[in-house]
Amino acid sequence: MIDEDGYFGERVAAQYDESSADMSDPAVVDPIVNTLVNLAGGGRVLELGIGTGRIALPLAARGVQVHGIDLSRAMVSRLRAKPGGESIGVTIGDFATARVDGGFSLAYIVFNTIMNLTTQEAQVACFRNVAAHLQPGGRFAVEVMVPDLRRLPPGQDVVPFHVSPTRWAYDHYDIATQTMTSNYVEVVNGRGGYRSIPFRYVWPAELDLMAQLAGLQLRHRWSGWTGEPFTNESAQHVSVWEKPVLTDLN
Repeated sequence: MIDEDGYFGERVAAQYDESSADMSDPAVVDPIVNTLVNLAGGGRVLELGIGTGRIALPLAARGVQVHGIDLSRAMVSRLRAKPGGESIGVTIGDFATARVDGGFSLAYIVFNTIMNLTTQEAQVACFRNVAAHLQPGGRFAVEVMVPDLRRLPPGQDVVPFHVSPTRWAYDHYDIATQTMTSNYVEVVNGRGGYRSIPFRYVWPAELDLMAQLAGLQLRHRWSGWTGEPFTNESAQHVSVWEKPVLTDLN
């Protein structure tokens, strides 16, 4: 059942850090933080989907002023319990629409979180919301997968991505609606559990159009956080759009 925290309520929050421990390895986190520090240029930073603080906490430790938006109070409570977590401001709400006072030099979304917005309308609204928060010259960075449809042979709509003696996970695609679900089956102490989280996958060109509608311009597209070239074989991309600086020609 979905509660007020969406699909990331207490049950998920309680085990989120443990289940995603590999994503918190310094080898993963440090390149992200380094790039975000450079993109921020010393200004305020807004994280959409701040969660338990995997990126926000080390970013704040680098002296960056971070504010977050997140729908899940359960996830944010984990952030608050960590060293430095109380000093990071968080607005509880839908990051497609929630507003924060002041301007920002950088907004960012990591780890496919843009796909938690499960309609095109919500994703478009997110870009417009970010643009409203950015100062002129501010940037919006998004890390997201490239839809893995090449792994789907004709007639198949399921792609497994984890198989172990106690945990099975797979994505289920609906190509006609551009939606998918990530599904998890786990056995703990002899008892099985199942959960499913909906997403809307989105193509790089579609994100560029959303940015254009919001008045943002593409500045960078990489395969990863260390600036690797984006190619036909890239499984993900990090894209950075910029809010133009208006000049007075009079």
